[in-house]
Amino acid sequence: MLVDSHCHLDDERFKDDLPDVLKRAGEAGIDYMQTICTQKADFPVIHKMALEHSNIFCSYGIHPHHADTDMVSEEEIIAHGKLDKVIGIGETGLDYYYDNSDRKAQQESFRRHLRAARTLDLPVIIHTRDADADTIAILDEAKREGGNRLLLHCFSSTLELAEYAVANGIYLSASGIVTFKTADVLREAFKIVPPELLLVETDAPYLAPVPLRGKRCEPAFTATTAAFVADLKGMSLEDLAAVTTRNFFHLFSKAKQV
Repeated sequence: MLVDSHCHLDDERFKDDLPDVLKRAGEAGIDYMQTICTQKADFPVIHKMALEHSNIFCSYGIHPHHADTDMVSEEEIIAHGKLDKVIGIGETGLDYYYDNSDRKAQQESFRRHLRAARTLDLPVIIHTRDADADTIAILDEAKREGGNRLLLHCFSSTLELAEYAVANGIYLSASGIVTFKTADVLREAFKIVPPELLLVETDAPYLAPVPLRGKRCEPAFTATTAAFVADLKGMSLEDLAAVTTRNFFHLFSKAKQV
């Protein structure tokens, strides 16, 4: 059994064949999925999807790309986080690669999500790109304020950030990027991640793993990434599937297996 810990099933690219996508996921051994909120308008669709499918969970949060155009209060985050099938807060964080939002707005939004998640006792799903120093600084602030359960989703940052995460018990999730030819540094980072802090994901419909690059990514592809990561870590696929599934339900403790 595998869990796709992060996908975007509300994406337009799935609108015509979602039942087939979910069927293929099941056939590939992907028993559970978490579909992720990135802006307010997403939430009614993804929440309805989670309520209608026992093996789909969802999150609530605002992606850093939308931090200055889709402002959300702590109270809103808390209210949505209390709803059934909402098991995590995010994705939130910092993205200085695209700089689609003002950096100060990204930082404030990130802090609000962390505070709200601490109130809810839910984990925070973090997107960070080209923003390691500020990500660490804000997480250190949060630690001083009481700390959070944290996941660096689709981890594609530096060895230094991976070391910080491991030292602080932060989970890291491997996506198809780890299979890319140019991802040598990322593979070295994942080698230091202990199995008990490891998750797998697709970020579908983005980032299909090798040898499926160029295709629309979908949750079934979690199995391809998991097989690659198992080999990288010197584990059997069965053992990696067991530990990453256990990690998912430990981190996202509001999620219940059926």
